[in-house]
Amino acid sequence: MDYHQDRFDDNSYIVFKAVKPFALFPANVLNKSLISHQGLTYGGLLLQAETKFEEVIKAFTLLLQQMESEGFSDLTIKMLPNVYHHLPSDELDYLLFKLNASLIRRDITSVIENSNRLKVNSSNRKRGLKRALNNNLEVKESTDFKGFWDHVLIPNLKQQHSAKPVHSVDEIEVLHKFFPKNIRQFNVYKNNEIVAGCTIFESKNVAHAQYISANEQKQEFGSLDILFDYLINTVFKNKKYFDFGISNEHQGQRINEGLLSWKESFGARSIKHDFYKIEIKNHHKLNTTFI
Repeated sequence: MDYHQDRFDDNSYIVFKAVKPFALFPANVLNKSLISHQGLTYGGLLLQAETKFEEVIKAFTLLLQQMESEGFSDLTIKMLPNVYHHLPSDELDYLLFKLNASLIRRDITSVIENSNRLKVNSSNRKRGLKRALNNNLEVKESTDFKGFWDHVLIPNLKQQHSAKPVHSVDEIEVLHKFFPKNIRQFNVYKNNEIVAGCTIFESKNVAHAQYISANEQKQEFGSLDILFDYLINTVFKNKKYFDFGISNEHQGQRINEGLLSWKESFGARSIKHDFYKIEIKNHHKLNTTFI
Protein backbone atom coordinates (compact mmCIF):
# COMPACT_ATOMS: atom_id res chain seq x y z
CA MET A 1 0.00 0.00 0.00
CA ASP A 2 3.06 2.25 0.13
CA TYR A 3 2.57 3.48 -3.43
CA HIS A 4 -0.42 5.63 -2.39
CA GLN A 5 0.42 6.24 1.27
CA ASP A 6 0.07 9.99 0.76
CA ARG A 7 -3.68 9.58 0.08
CA PHE A 8 -4.62 7.87 3.34
CA ASP A 9 -3.92 8.24 7.05
CA ASP A 10 -2.80 4.65 7.55
CA ASN A 11 -3.66 2.95 10.84
CA SER A 12 -3.20 -0.76 10.08
CA TYR A 13 -2.76 -3.50 12.67
CA ILE A 14 -0.78 -6.71 13.05
CA VAL A 15 -1.78 -9.31 15.65
CA PHE A 16 1.12 -11.43 16.91
CA LYS A 17 1.07 -14.94 18.31
CA ALA A 18 4.22 -15.34 20.37
CA VAL A 19 6.63 -13.35 18.18
CA LYS A 20 5.16 -14.23 14.79
CA PRO A 21 2.52 -12.29 12.84
CA PHE A 22 -0.80 -14.08 13.20
CA ALA A 23 -3.40 -11.78 11.59
CA LEU A 24 -3.53 -8.52 9.67
CA PHE A 25 -6.14 -5.78 9.60
CA PRO A 26 -5.38 -3.02 7.06
CA ALA A 27 -7.10 0.23 8.08
CA ASN A 28 -6.98 3.99 7.77
CA VAL A 29 -8.40 6.92 9.69
CA LEU A 30 -11.22 8.91 8.09
CA ASN A 31 -12.89 11.79 9.95
CA LYS A 32 -11.69 10.43 13.33
CA SER A 33 -13.19 7.00 12.54
CA LEU A 34 -11.50 3.79 11.46
CA ILE A 35 -12.28 2.15 8.13
CA SER A 36 -10.86 -1.02 6.62
CA HIS A 37 -8.31 0.34 4.21
CA GLN A 38 -9.73 2.46 1.40
CA GLY A 39 -6.61 1.89 -0.64
CA LEU A 40 -7.57 -1.76 -1.10
CA THR A 41 -10.27 -3.12 -3.39
CA TYR A 42 -11.47 -5.37 -0.56
CA GLY A 43 -10.78 -5.44 3.15
CA GLY A 44 -11.34 -7.23 6.42
CA LEU A 45 -9.37 -9.51 8.70
CA LEU A 46 -6.60 -11.50 7.00
CA LEU A 47 -5.94 -14.90 8.59
CA GLN A 48 -3.68 -17.89 8.11
CA ALA A 49 -5.15 -21.16 6.84
CA GLU A 50 -4.65 -23.02 10.12
CA THR A 51 -6.45 -20.38 12.21
CA LYS A 52 -9.38 -21.77 14.23
CA PHE A 53 -12.54 -19.98 15.30
CA GLU A 54 -11.54 -19.43 18.93
CA GLU A 55 -8.32 -17.77 17.79
CA VAL A 56 -10.26 -15.47 15.46
CA ILE A 57 -12.41 -14.26 18.38
CA LYS A 58 -9.33 -13.61 20.52
CA ALA A 59 -7.56 -11.78 17.70
CA PHE A 60 -10.52 -9.58 16.83
CA THR A 61 -11.23 -8.81 20.48
CA LEU A 62 -7.62 -7.67 20.88
CA LEU A 63 -7.93 -5.50 17.79
CA LEU A 64 -11.08 -3.79 19.04
CA GLN A 65 -9.57 -3.26 22.49
CA GLN A 66 -6.50 -1.67 20.91
CA MET A 67 -8.68 0.57 18.73
CA GLU A 68 -10.67 1.63 21.79
CA SER A 69 -7.48 2.45 23.68
CA GLU A 70 -6.48 4.73 20.79
CA GLY A 71 -9.70 6.69 21.18
CA PHE A 72 -11.70 5.32 18.24
CA SER A 73 -15.43 4.75 18.74
CA ASP A 74 -16.47 3.09 15.48
CA LEU A 75 -15.04 0.89 12.74
CA THR A 76 -16.30 0.41 9.18
CA ILE A 77 -15.41 -2.89 7.54
CA LYS A 78 -15.42 -3.49 3.80
CA MET A 79 -15.96 -7.24 3.62
CA LEU A 80 -14.20 -9.67 1.31
CA PRO A 81 -16.69 -11.47 -0.99
CA ASN A 82 -16.66 -15.22 -0.39
CA VAL A 83 -15.36 -16.04 -3.87
CA TYR A 84 -12.02 -14.53 -2.84
CA HIS A 85 -11.58 -16.82 0.17
CA HIS A 86 -8.97 -19.55 -0.20
CA LEU A 87 -10.88 -21.62 2.36
CA PRO A 88 -14.35 -21.40 3.96
CA SER A 89 -14.01 -18.36 6.21
CA ASP A 90 -17.15 -16.70 7.56
CA GLU A 91 -15.84 -16.23 11.10
CA LEU A 92 -15.91 -12.45 10.79
CA ASP A 93 -19.54 -12.55 9.63
CA TYR A 94 -20.50 -14.28 12.87
CA LEU A 95 -18.52 -11.81 14.96
CA LEU A 96 -20.32 -8.92 13.27
CA PHE A 97 -23.62 -10.52 14.32
CA LYS A 98 -22.37 -10.82 17.92
CA LEU A 99 -21.23 -7.20 17.90
CA ASN A 100 -24.60 -5.90 16.64
CA ALA A 101 -22.84 -4.43 13.62
CA SER A 102 -24.96 -2.41 11.19
CA LEU A 103 -25.11 -3.15 7.48
CA ILE A 104 -24.53 0.31 6.00
CA ARG A 105 -23.96 -0.52 2.35
CA ARG A 106 -24.42 -3.46 0.00
CA ASP A 107 -23.04 -3.55 -3.54
CA ILE A 108 -23.45 -6.35 -6.03
CA THR A 109 -20.59 -7.59 -8.15
CA SER A 110 -21.09 -9.70 -11.28
CA VAL A 111 -19.31 -13.06 -11.29
CA ILE A 112 -18.96 -16.04 -13.62
CA GLU A 113 -18.37 -19.40 -11.92
CA ASN A 114 -16.38 -21.32 -14.51
CA SER A 115 -17.28 -24.75 -13.15
CA ASN A 116 -20.97 -23.92 -13.51
CA ARG A 117 -21.07 -21.77 -16.63
CA LEU A 118 -24.33 -20.51 -18.07
CA LYS A 119 -24.81 -20.86 -21.79
CA VAL A 120 -24.53 -17.43 -23.37
CA ASN A 121 -27.37 -16.92 -25.84
CA SER A 122 -27.04 -13.15 -26.24
CA SER A 123 -27.43 -12.19 -29.88
CA ASN A 124 -25.70 -8.88 -29.08
CA ARG A 125 -22.56 -10.70 -27.92
CA LYS A 126 -22.52 -12.93 -30.98
CA ARG A 127 -23.01 -10.01 -33.37
CA GLY A 128 -20.35 -8.00 -31.54
CA LEU A 129 -17.82 -10.82 -31.80
CA LYS A 130 -18.59 -11.19 -35.51
CA ARG A 131 -18.05 -7.43 -36.04
CA ALA A 132 -14.74 -7.62 -34.19
CA LEU A 133 -13.51 -10.44 -36.42
CA ASN A 134 -14.66 -8.59 -39.54
CA ASN A 135 -12.76 -5.50 -38.36
CA ASN A 136 -9.58 -7.57 -37.85
CA LEU A 137 -9.31 -6.63 -34.18
CA GLU A 138 -6.55 -8.29 -32.19
CA VAL A 139 -6.31 -8.86 -28.43
CA LYS A 140 -2.87 -8.91 -26.82
CA GLU A 141 -1.56 -9.04 -23.29
CA SER A 142 0.67 -6.02 -22.91
CA THR A 143 2.65 -3.95 -20.44
CA ASP A 144 1.48 -0.80 -22.23
CA PHE A 145 -0.59 0.52 -19.35
CA LYS A 146 0.20 4.08 -20.42
CA GLY A 147 -1.29 3.63 -23.89
CA PHE A 148 -4.54 2.30 -22.42
CA TRP A 149 -4.68 4.97 -19.71
CA ASP A 150 -3.89 7.92 -21.99
CA HIS A 151 -5.80 6.99 -25.14
CA VAL A 152 -8.81 5.06 -23.84
CA LEU A 153 -9.43 4.94 -20.07
CA ILE A 154 -8.84 8.55 -19.01
CA PRO A 155 -10.65 10.18 -21.98
CA ASN A 156 -13.58 7.78 -21.61
CA LEU A 157 -14.00 8.33 -17.86
CA LYS A 158 -13.71 12.08 -18.31
CA GLN A 159 -16.30 12.19 -21.09
CA GLN A 160 -18.80 9.71 -19.65
CA HIS A 161 -18.53 10.33 -15.90
CA SER A 162 -16.35 13.43 -15.36
CA ALA A 163 -14.10 11.12 -13.34
CA LYS A 164 -10.55 9.80 -13.20
CA PRO A 165 -9.19 6.28 -12.64
CA VAL A 166 -8.59 5.43 -8.98
CA HIS A 167 -5.01 4.54 -9.91
CA SER A 168 -2.76 6.84 -11.91
CA VAL A 169 -0.76 5.15 -14.67
CA ASP A 170 2.40 5.56 -12.55
CA GLU A 171 0.71 3.78 -9.64
CA ILE A 172 -0.53 0.88 -11.77
CA GLU A 173 2.95 0.48 -13.27
CA VAL A 174 4.44 0.32 -9.77
CA LEU A 175 1.88 -2.33 -8.80
CA HIS A 176 2.70 -4.32 -11.93
CA LYS A 177 6.41 -4.09 -11.13
CA PHE A 178 5.85 -5.60 -7.67
CA PHE A 179 3.16 -8.08 -8.78
CA PRO A 180 3.76 -8.87 -12.47
CA LYS A 181 1.74 -12.11 -12.33
CA ASN A 182 -1.23 -10.48 -10.60
CA ILE A 183 -1.60 -7.11 -12.36
CA ARG A 184 -2.16 -7.82 -16.04
CA GLN A 185 -3.15 -5.62 -18.97
CA PHE A 186 -5.03 -6.81 -22.06
CA ASN A 187 -5.49 -4.39 -24.96
CA VAL A 188 -7.51 -4.57 -28.17
CA TYR A 189 -5.82 -3.23 -31.30
CA LYS A 190 -7.04 -2.14 -34.72
CA ASN A 191 -4.20 -1.41 -37.12
CA ASN A 192 -1.81 -1.27 -34.12
CA GLU A 193 -3.94 1.39 -32.39
CA ILE A 194 -5.44 0.67 -28.95
CA VAL A 195 -9.24 0.79 -29.14
CA ALA A 196 -10.14 -0.99 -25.88
CA GLY A 197 -8.59 -2.67 -22.87
CA CYS A 198 -9.03 -4.32 -19.50
CA THR A 199 -6.79 -4.29 -16.44
CA ILE A 200 -7.04 -7.57 -14.54
CA PHE A 201 -6.23 -8.03 -10.85
CA GLU A 202 -5.62 -11.77 -10.59
CA SER A 203 -5.71 -13.71 -7.32
CA LYS A 204 -5.67 -17.43 -6.59
CA ASN A 205 -9.34 -18.06 -7.37
CA VAL A 206 -10.48 -14.91 -9.15
CA ALA A 207 -9.70 -12.82 -12.21
CA HIS A 208 -11.11 -9.38 -11.35
CA ALA A 209 -11.67 -6.79 -14.08
CA GLN A 210 -10.46 -3.65 -12.31
CA TYR A 211 -10.72 -1.34 -15.34
CA ILE A 212 -12.78 -1.87 -18.50
CA SER A 213 -12.88 0.75 -21.23
CA ALA A 214 -13.23 1.21 -24.98
CA ASN A 215 -13.27 4.14 -27.37
CA GLU A 216 -16.44 5.59 -28.87
CA GLN A 217 -16.41 3.03 -31.71
CA LYS A 218 -16.86 0.04 -29.40
CA GLN A 219 -20.29 -0.80 -30.81
CA GLU A 220 -19.11 -0.50 -34.40
CA PHE A 221 -15.95 -2.55 -33.78
CA GLY A 222 -17.23 -5.06 -31.21
CA SER A 223 -14.02 -4.41 -29.28
CA LEU A 224 -15.30 -5.38 -25.83
CA ASP A 225 -16.96 -8.52 -27.18
CA ILE A 226 -13.74 -9.93 -28.59
CA LEU A 227 -11.83 -8.81 -25.49
CA PHE A 228 -14.07 -10.59 -22.99
CA ASP A 229 -14.56 -13.61 -25.20
CA TYR A 230 -10.77 -13.98 -25.10
CA LEU A 231 -10.44 -13.32 -21.36
CA ILE A 232 -13.30 -15.59 -20.26
CA ASN A 233 -12.92 -18.45 -22.73
CA THR A 234 -9.15 -18.54 -23.21
CA VAL A 235 -6.94 -16.74 -20.69
CA PHE A 236 -8.97 -17.38 -17.52
CA LYS A 237 -11.05 -20.39 -18.54
CA ASN A 238 -9.50 -22.46 -15.72
CA LYS A 239 -9.79 -19.74 -13.08
CA LYS A 240 -12.49 -20.55 -10.53
CA TYR A 241 -14.25 -17.18 -10.93
CA PHE A 242 -14.25 -14.22 -13.29
CA ASP A 243 -15.39 -11.01 -11.56
CA PHE A 244 -16.63 -8.08 -13.65
CA GLY A 245 -16.87 -5.81 -10.59
CA ILE A 246 -19.75 -3.77 -9.18
CA SER A 247 -22.47 -1.85 -11.03
CA ASN A 248 -23.55 0.27 -8.05
CA GLU A 249 -23.58 4.02 -7.54
CA HIS A 250 -24.65 6.35 -4.71
CA GLN A 251 -23.25 4.23 -1.87
CA GLY A 252 -24.89 1.07 -3.18
CA GLN A 253 -28.40 2.53 -3.38
CA ARG A 254 -28.56 2.67 -7.18
CA ILE A 255 -27.60 0.19 -9.90
CA ASN A 256 -26.47 1.08 -13.41
CA GLU A 257 -29.00 -1.10 -15.24
CA GLY A 258 -27.26 -1.00 -18.61
CA LEU A 259 -23.89 -1.92 -17.14
CA LEU A 260 -25.34 -4.77 -15.10
CA SER A 261 -27.27 -6.11 -18.11
CA TRP A 262 -24.10 -6.05 -20.21
CA LYS A 263 -22.21 -8.11 -17.62
CA GLU A 264 -25.09 -10.57 -17.29
CA SER A 265 -25.11 -11.05 -21.07
CA PHE A 266 -21.76 -12.85 -20.67
CA GLY A 267 -23.32 -15.23 -18.13
CA ALA A 268 -22.32 -13.35 -14.97
CA ARG A 269 -24.60 -13.33 -11.94
CA SER A 270 -24.67 -11.20 -8.79
CA ILE A 271 -23.05 -11.74 -5.41
CA LYS A 272 -23.07 -9.29 -2.52
CA HIS A 273 -20.27 -7.04 -1.32
CA ASP A 274 -21.13 -5.73 2.15
CA PHE A 275 -20.00 -2.85 4.34
CA TYR A 276 -20.60 -2.96 8.12
CA LYS A 277 -20.19 -0.46 10.94
CA ILE A 278 -19.20 -1.58 14.44
CA GLU A 279 -19.41 0.29 17.72
CA ILE A 280 -16.00 -0.60 19.08
CA LYS A 281 -17.17 -0.52 22.71
CA ASN A 282 -19.27 -3.62 21.97
CA HIS A 283 -16.17 -5.83 22.00
CA HIS A 284 -17.23 -7.15 25.42
CA LYS A 285 -20.08 -9.03 23.68
CA LEU A 286 -17.50 -11.42 22.22
CA ASN A 287 -16.67 -12.62 25.74
CA THR A 288 -19.98 -14.49 25.97
CA THR A 289 -19.64 -16.51 22.78
CA PHE A 290 -18.74 -19.97 24.07
CA ILE A 291 -20.69 -22.10 26.59
